[in-house]
Amino acid sequence: MQKHIHFIAIGGAAMHNLAIALYKKGYKVTGSDDTIFDPSKSRLEKYGLLPEKFGWFPEKISSDIDAIILGMHAKPDNPELKKAQALGLPIYSYPEYIYEQTKNMNRVVIAGSHGKTTITSMVLHVLDKTGKEVNYMVGSQLKGFEVMVKLNDDLDAVILEGDEYLSSPLDSRPKFLWYHPHTTLISGIAWDHKNKFSTEEIYIDQFRDYLKVVEKNGNIIYNEEDDKVKQIVEEFKGQVNKIPYKTPAYRNDGMQYFLLKNNREIPLKIIGRHNIQNLEGARKICNILGVSNDDFYQAIQSFEGAQRRLEIIYNDGETYVFKDFAHAPSKAQASVNAVKESFPDKEVIALLELHTYSSLDSEFLPQYKGKLQKADKAIVFYSPNAVKIKGLKNIDADTIKKQFDREDLIVYTEPEKLHKDLFAMDLKGKVLLMMSSGNYGGLDENDLIEKIKKI
Repeated sequence: MQKHIHFIAIGGAAMHNLAIALYKKGYKVTGSDDTIFDPSKSRLEKYGLLPEKFGWFPEKISSDIDAIILGMHAKPDNPELKKAQALGLPIYSYPEYIYEQTKNMNRVVIAGSHGKTTITSMVLHVLDKTGKEVNYMVGSQLKGFEVMVKLNDDLDAVILEGDEYLSSPLDSRPKFLWYHPHTTLISGIAWDHKNKFSTEEIYIDQFRDYLKVVEKNGNIIYNEEDDKVKQIVEEFKGQVNKIPYKTPAYRNDGMQYFLLKNNREIPLKIIGRHNIQNLEGARKICNILGVSNDDFYQAIQSFEGAQRRLEIIYNDGETYVFKDFAHAPSKAQASVNAVKESFPDKEVIALLELHTYSSLDSEFLPQYKGKLQKADKAIVFYSPNAVKIKGLKNIDADTIKKQFDREDLIVYTEPEKLHKDLFAMDLKGKVLLMMSSGNYGGLDENDLIEKIKKI
């Protein structure tokens, strides 16, 4: 009998991918959301899964539904959720249902405050190139992959990106605690999500708890160059195999990076020391999955990076524009350092939007100290209205300059002024690194690129 799964908040980046994956398995999939944007909207529409009307409709919830999957966008008082609870329907969080679908598979989970999307993407790229078919769930669009969740019962392995954020509005546990990996990788730990983990120690404790759910005799691959990761893994007493990794030898020639292996140079399409480090972690996972080093190095040469992770959106050989999801302190620092390392003789302009709850919290701001130091020119944009909406203490430009420890930091609070000054800036022969999980108050990137072309 065909299973019927209903998604509450189907339009989320992760949720819509899971909905499509279950539809492809032959399930009946329905869902609701109060608003849905692209690319989720067009993807759901392609498979006939886009709700006819936006909003919450408790009449959609009936006893013939086999399971409800509850997204983070929904509230605990959601009318569809209340109806499902009243009917006693099984209600799953996103990660809980992922585990339900993969509990009989070999589970490989990539976790960490930063780098997990890139490492997951690297592993999937190599497995695809070497002809090894697996199931997967990754948080960013990868070239050559239509959707970012695949659940095929005929496959015996699954690659999962392990997120430490909350599971659902009803489940405050980190998502990765559901996955019980046979092999996991931890790339780094840097305090984030202050709205949910109020201190750094509480945040680190989530990773300590995560180690406890690794299957007995499983593998923990860990970045030994990250002091916090090294400490929690080495103090962990569970019966597991501990496999450290560190940044391998490499050199860079501007935008071209090379791995140095056995008196040969392996050309890459990624940049930055942190991505070379990510690559080494991906190699360790691929080795466990049966990929030889030679095959790995051959396949990784064509990896161009995950979407919005140091993604080049303009390049004429003289002027470069990068778009990057980096917003947390450690991510911003890694991206700035990577771009400056690649362009030591060019002026690097770093534009960072403070957009998340943590980044706009005055008590969290000290974490950004020195993180933009390698940029020749540093700009920060934030919206005072966003601070107000999130119920946080007011912050001003002087406070931000002080916390970033950079007197020449340029701070914008009005999007119109930022856009005007950015369009008027002479970017010819320079490198612009745009870091945000938002959109700088409605910046039109295409118009900016067109302006740069005319310089």
